[in-house]
Amino acid sequence: MKRFAIALSAAAMIAPAAAAAPVSYDFDRTHTEIRASWDHQGYSRQAIHFTQYDGTLDLDLETPSNSVVDITFSLIDDGFWVGAHHDRFIAHLNSEDFFLTEQFPTARFVATSFETEDGVTGTMTGELTIRDLTHPVTLDVTLNRQDVTRDGRSKLGFLATGTLLRSEWGLGFAVPSVSDEVLLTIETELVEQAPAEDAAE
Repeated sequence: MKRFAIALSAAAMIAPAAAAAPVSYDFDRTHTEIRASWDHQGYSRQAIHFTQYDGTLDLDLETPSNSVVDITFSLIDDGFWVGAHHDRFIAHLNSEDFFLTEQFPTARFVATSFETEDGVTGTMTGELTIRDLTHPVTLDVTLNRQDVTRDGRSKLGFLATGTLLRSEWGLGFAVPSVSDEVLLTIETELVEQAPAEDAAE
């Protein structure tokens, strides 16, 4: 049977079918990077890295449509990073020109469909909400590796990429001098959640 497993987001992945019901995963936050990059006036590509995120990663590897991927990103309290010594830019990102975090402190991605043809690559489409505006985003996904941890839990690593037009979410400041198109890149490792009795120890 085709392999398929899915994750966040701001993503999806494919893996050998092994479970009869969704299995809950957590991000390995020391090995996860979620970034959005854009062209700056033709001189260079710049990026923002999202650092505060949480949600549900329940993956049904046998029937992907039963999976639930629902991730909320905090945009406040160091919710994103743009490099050292960029306090002015961070303040601008928080302003009404961009995220308007005083009124809209979070963003959210909810997966709606998953597709794969070869069991190694696939797509995940979902609804991305920023500033109370919701539009679809499709991510191309590649499974990098699937294995188990030393304590026997499933571990998955994947790359997901996709593009969006930031102006659709009211983030169109400086378009077209600064590109409207933004590249989303997610590189992550997911680990199956420990049983409740183990997590409590």
